[in-house]
Order: sequence, then structure tokens, then C-alpha cells
Amino acid sequence: MPELDFNVKLLVYGTIGILALASIIGFILAKTAKTPGGRRTVENLNARTRAWWVMAIVFAIALAGQLTGVVLLFALVSFMALREILTLTPTRRGDHHTLFWVFFVAVPLQYYLVGTEWYGLFTILIPVYGFLFLAIRSALAGDVTCYLERAAKIYWAVMIGVY
Repeated sequence: MPELDFNVKLLVYGTIGILALASIIGFILAKTAKTPGGRRTVENLNARTRAWWVMAIVFAIALAGQLTGVVLLFALVSFMALREILTLTPTRRGDHHTLFWVFFVAVPLQYYLVGTEWYGLFTILIPVYGFLFLAIRSALAGDVTCYLERAAKIYWAVMIGVY
């Protein structure tokens, strides 16, 4: 593994230090909290601190994997963000094939292009080719009920969550 740059070391050691300090403070507060409300608040704080430890470890593993690790991490985060956005968006049966293409073709292809540093195609894949293909795919489903509204919601979910 190559030598880490000074700023990356500062980030890693700073994060570990802050999380260690937060864990120590949480431990002390857990021992000294007297009221039920105070104990619940400290439990919440400690749960959040543990979650940050997990996030920091996952990010460190991604950094250790260099470009591939970081690209895979961001692809996973984009996939989950897109899923979360589209969970809140009403879709119809006619959208299911389009959503398949969004999740299992557009997301992996976009991050493949990032990972291979093919930035020319990366910059236009979703806004040009993706939107054109998704519009055709949605139209072929034959479900015209609120077509433009549904299509716009899917397009913007892809732009926000992936692009």
C-alpha cells in the first residue's frame, strides 16, 4: 500500500481521536446519568457514536482499496440513495422495467465509467443517453397515466442519487 499523504493521515488520526474522545465521554456520561431521560439521551449519544465508528471503518476500508474501493463505496451509497428516493416516489407497474434498468444497468455503468476514468462518457451517460433510453423504455411499457410526472420523478431521482 502506498504511503498516505499528510492530509489523509491528519484526517484519519483526527477522526480516530474525535471518536475516541466521544466514546470516552459517552462512557463517563453513561456511568453518571441519574434520570431516565438523561440515560435515554446518553444511550442515544452512544448509539450515534458507535454508528460513526462503523462509518469511519467502512470509509477507511474503502480508502485502503484505493480507487476501486472508493468507487465501490460510492456506487453502493448511490444505489441505496436512489432506492430511498424512489421508495418515496409513487410508481406504477409500467415503471418496473424502467426501474430495473436504472438500478442494475445505469448505476453500475456510471460507476464503471468513473472507475475506468472515462470521463467523456461519464459526463453524458445519464443526462443524454440515460434519459433518452429511459423515456423510450417507459413509453414502451404503455402506461400513460401521469407519464410525464412519473418519468420526471425517476429522472430526478437518478440525477440526485447517482449523477
